[in-house]
Amino acid sequence: MSMSFERYMLDMVQPMRDDLTRIGIQELRTPEEVEEAIPNAKGTTLIVVNSVCGCAAGQCRPGVAEALQHAVTPDQLYTVFAGQDKEATAKAREYFAPYPPSSPSIALMKDGELVHFIERHQIENRSADDIAADLTDAFDRFCK
Repeated sequence: MSMSFERYMLDMVQPMRDDLTRIGIQELRTPEEVEEAIPNAKGTTLIVVNSVCGCAAGQCRPGVAEALQHAVTPDQLYTVFAGQDKEATAKAREYFAPYPPSSPSIALMKDGELVHFIERHQIENRSADDIAADLTDAFDRFCK
């Protein structure tokens, strides 16, 4: 009764992916998908760098879900999964300069320009409500 590591990881990670896709966030799984979506996006774009860590599960994903209940939200919603879709995540991170790689993290872009970024250290010691409030403030500033 052996299971490949890849199959095990797919099974373990799928619920973490589902936390975001079930609320309407589109996964970008390849560098090509990232390259097609991000630089060509008009208006505002939210990009969540998902992760298997506890702060992604307890604070980041719930905070994003709560923020997306706000009256004002970004035009496009995307996610990449650090440690799983490595090449897609690396490609997405190219748009987050000057910030170093961080997962989880949340980027808000407007017409292809980074306008707000929440790094891991701003997620791991805050509540989902705090993260949602940070995001909704950014939505109100940049998504109207």
